[in-house]
Amino acid sequence: MKHVVILASLALLSAPAFAAKKPCEALKAEIASKIEAHGVKHFSLEIVPKDAAVTGGKAVGRCDGGAKKIVYRRG
Repeated sequence: MKHVVILASLALLSAPAFAAKKPCEALKAEIASKIEAHGVKHFSLEIVPKDAAVTGGKAVGRCDGGAKKIVYRRG
C-alpha cells in the first residue's frame, strides 16, 4: 500500500510534464526507474490509447502529446 501512495504522489507531481510531447518509450523508462527506485520489483507498464479503459491498473502518465497513456499494474 505504501508503494501505491508513493507512486500516486509521483504521478500527481509530474502530471504536467507527462502531457508534453514526450515519446512513450522514453517516458515509460523514466517511470519504471522511479518505481524501481522505491523498491517495487514486480510490476508492469503498458502503453495504451488515451481512450482505453483501465482495468486492474492505474494510469500514471501521458505521452505523445496526450494521445496515449501509460498504465501501471502491480504484480
